[in-house]
Amino acid sequence: MVQRPNTKQARVQRHKRVRGKIVGTAECPRLNVFRSLQHIYAQLIDDVAGVTLVSASTVEKDFKDYGGNKDAAFTVGKLLAERAAAKNIKDVVFDRGGYIYHGRVESLAEGAREGGLNF
Repeated sequence: MVQRPNTKQARVQRHKRVRGKIVGTAECPRLNVFRSLQHIYAQLIDDVAGVTLVSASTVEKDFKDYGGNKDAAFTVGKLLAERAAAKNIKDVVFDRGGYIYHGRVESLAEGAREGGLNF
């Protein structure tokens, strides 16, 4: 019998491998992305201090639309960039969280770039 591969475990392995190579600082934080089936979350993290500087997601009360599509991801990216600009953050390191740079992850990145973040 053929066993189905554990895709969540493979994603976590990819994420660990990438996290060994990139680090966010206060000047250039890490833009971390997490996506579930119905929502998408993004946050700017200072790994040196171990704090989240800015966050945005589709779970917030202000967000009224469905959170599991590319339009919602684009909106979250723009919202994150606006909040980052308010804290004078322009340069970030993109951490796709082990996900393929495609679909919602790509839309979130495009929204953040359009909002003014550089990566």
